[in-house]
Amino acid sequence: MALKGNLRDFSVTQLFNLINLAKKTGTLTIERSSEVARVNFREGKLAYAQLSSEDNSLPAILQRSKKISHNQYQVIQSRAANMTDKELGLLLINAGYITQADILNSLQQYLISVVRRLFTWVDGFFHFDASLPPPDDRIPIRIDLENLIIEGSRQIREWEQLQEEIPSLEMSLKFADRPDANMRKLNLSVEEWRVVKFINPKNTIKQIAEATKMNDLEIRRVVFSLLQAGVVELTRPTDMPVVGIINRITTPQEREAQVSLVNRLINRIRVA
Repeated sequence: MALKGNLRDFSVTQLFNLINLAKKTGTLTIERSSEVARVNFREGKLAYAQLSSEDNSLPAILQRSKKISHNQYQVIQSRAANMTDKELGLLLINAGYITQADILNSLQQYLISVVRRLFTWVDGFFHFDASLPPPDDRIPIRIDLENLIIEGSRQIREWEQLQEEIPSLEMSLKFADRPDANMRKLNLSVEEWRVVKFINPKNTIKQIAEATKMNDLEIRRVVFSLLQAGVVELTRPTDMPVVGIINRITTPQEREAQVSLVNRLINRIRVA
């Protein structure tokens, strides 16, 4: 199956659906900007996935899922750098550090998280190589794609809506001068609180996303929620800072706006 092209013409979800229906074995490579994703399939099922921008070693995956501590991760990385994931997994199981179920569950969670992030990729180029099987040094996983494809289709519809509401991440946010009645029903999530502390006309939404380690879809979700609640308004950035620098609230007016928001939330909770 010769498959290559542009994500603008063929979405990641459509690619997965085609590979699933054809029950193909091989590797799908997707490239955008400086990032590369490789997704391996075996007979139409997800076998492995990795992003070039992050550590996808078994110790790193186990640490992310909190199966091992940071200190254990460092020790394992230094002492078992030349071991394959299969060899290392067997060693950890025999040493009583972790169980086989822990390893398989952690790998499955990681692979699914990579795929979910790929669903937000709308730009880039792809090609599928049926002659390139899943890597032999990785622990084999077989994940059905049906539910992921359904989730991806739903995510695409959400993504299109959010792009209409927030067309550019180069816009900034400011606290609404006159919060509407939705404030009475407002319950901020942990992610929303993380964004609130960076609300400043000098910060672009993109910079806030980088500071809070959110991807494009996640930051759009949070911003859309805050817009719907009447907490913030979109505005053009003022006094653009150096790229990568995030401005926290500094002026008395900005502090007053944030304090006012917090006080309104506290008062609402007391009344409730």
